[in-house]
Amino acid sequence: MLITADDLLAQKGHVIVSIDPDKSVYEALKLLAENNIGALLVFKSEKLIGVFSERDYARKLALKGKFSKDTAIREVMTENVITVSSDCNLEQCMEVMTYKHIRHLPVVQDGRVTGIISIGDIVKAIISDQKSTIGFLEDYIKGGR
Repeated sequence: MLITADDLLAQKGHVIVSIDPDKSVYEALKLLAENNIGALLVFKSEKLIGVFSERDYARKLALKGKFSKDTAIREVMTENVITVSSDCNLEQCMEVMTYKHIRHLPVVQDGRVTGIISIGDIVKAIISDQKSTIGFLEDYIKGGR
């Protein structure tokens, strides 16, 4: 059975932690830490306009000598957000993440963001699915089913 992005969100939850583009990077870093996550979605008037990640902080702020309290998210966020539809399977999601060099992927259904999945979420789901398949096959070989 192919696991979809929507299936994964059903397991992990549809929680979306977001920030306004005019907020400071410092405020974003606090949100990342409070929620133990690596990326925030950036919305303006309910429209997804960017993603801010730890990678954005490291590459676009820290290495350029900018200060988190003086820099707005809009200055350092990743624009042109890559998304996937809710029916995209996890293999396709991994492919997108690999080729686009991203670690977080917003999931969209009917034009609305329903959640965000990370590469870690995908790896955990695939490992769990493989363990389940192995257990089933072991039972089958032993004659248990």
